[in-house]
Amino acid sequence: MALRAALRESDLTRVRELLDERDATEIAALLEREDAADRAVMYRLLHRDKALAVFELLDTGMRTELFQGLRDQDVAQVFEDLDPDDRAQLVDELPAGVAGKLMRGLSPQERDLTAPILGYPKNAIGRYMSTEFVRLLPHFTLDDALIHVRHGGGGAETVYMLPVTSAHRRVLGVIGLRELITGPADQTVEDIMVPARVVRATDDAEVAARQVVDAGLLAAPVTDSQDRIVGIVTVDDAARIVEEAEDEDAARQGASEPLGRPYLTTPVFGIVKSRVVWLLVLAVSALLTVQVLDVFEATLEQVVTLALFIPLLTGTAGNTGSQAATTVTRALALGEATKRDVLAVAWREVRVGAILGTLLGTLGFILAGAVFGLAFGIVIGSTLLLICTLAATVGGCMPMLARLLRADPAVFSTPFISTFCDATSLIIYFVVATYVLGIS
Repeated sequence: MALRAALRESDLTRVRELLDERDATEIAALLEREDAADRAVMYRLLHRDKALAVFELLDTGMRTELFQGLRDQDVAQVFEDLDPDDRAQLVDELPAGVAGKLMRGLSPQERDLTAPILGYPKNAIGRYMSTEFVRLLPHFTLDDALIHVRHGGGGAETVYMLPVTSAHRRVLGVIGLRELITGPADQTVEDIMVPARVVRATDDAEVAARQVVDAGLLAAPVTDSQDRIVGIVTVDDAARIVEEAEDEDAARQGASEPLGRPYLTTPVFGIVKSRVVWLLVLAVSALLTVQVLDVFEATLEQVVTLALFIPLLTGTAGNTGSQAATTVTRALALGEATKRDVLAVAWREVRVGAILGTLLGTLGFILAGAVFGLAFGIVIGSTLLLICTLAATVGGCMPMLARLLRADPAVFSTPFISTFCDATSLIIYFVVATYVLGIS
């Protein structure tokens, strides 16, 4: 690759020329594949506007690492040029001392725009809002409103959705730029504004972001506890929040933590750190399964054939529980279910699990009965029916319980379901076998 060759030869003029030929998206992808030293060199060679565009495309973890490789004056300039919401996100990732120094170095105007965002909890939508917006008053004519937008819209996050507020900043409605441009010049903003879909600054970021995305809004006003506008959240920021939340849930349902940066640029120790806690939890939970086997050791010694079906039954129970948990977790995230629906969810999963258990149990009865005899077929069929019903019910209820306890459903559900389903499926199996086979 020409760019890498130019870097090896320290031909910085050639590197700059090659970077100038690429757009911000291509450069961001290139930086993510380079080591820290080359990444810093390439970034310093970018023109100011393109450098800012590239920086905003990088993952948060990559931004932090890039900062560590830049000179102090470069860091201060990038930090000053960022949008207030992006600046707030970066502050969360930087060491407290570095973040404090950068905040003190901001211009008074930028510090005033950023400080309100930092006052909200990290998981609140207020942490992601933009404080750079243009608001209109209801008595403005459309002509006056356009002049107002031209005057104050240069630094705004967006002008495609404009909040309409009272003199005391209470949200009265919103108006789109299209309506502002195409409407009669002497008509007032109040005449054509529409009701606003607002979110509260303290609302959970993922929940609020999904509301914006699902409603197809270009942006939504963000209000404080007294219903006064404090910022706006745009659809691109909302979509990014939703994407990050889904990536996090997917990683945790796979028993690991999200990396927060591209896989190939993540240090090996970082990957180990993202997985080791889950492996330790699952390893400890496996000890419970060992204890169950130890309790029923005498039963296994009398009917050795029982051991053949243990992987099938524990695997089926775990998969059934995980399917239910994944489905309900997604329903919670999309607002299709709430923690108050726990009984409805439990009853639905009881029926789903019973039907799945009947189907699998019938198949297990036929196959096990044909090979090992009728009694053994009854054991396998009955066990599959019971464990599928129980696993689906527990798997469906665990995310609801997690939400009630204000925990992440994906974090709470995965280790519990793995432990519970393995142990209980074995207990059910051996109890059914003892009863049907007449084992003493």
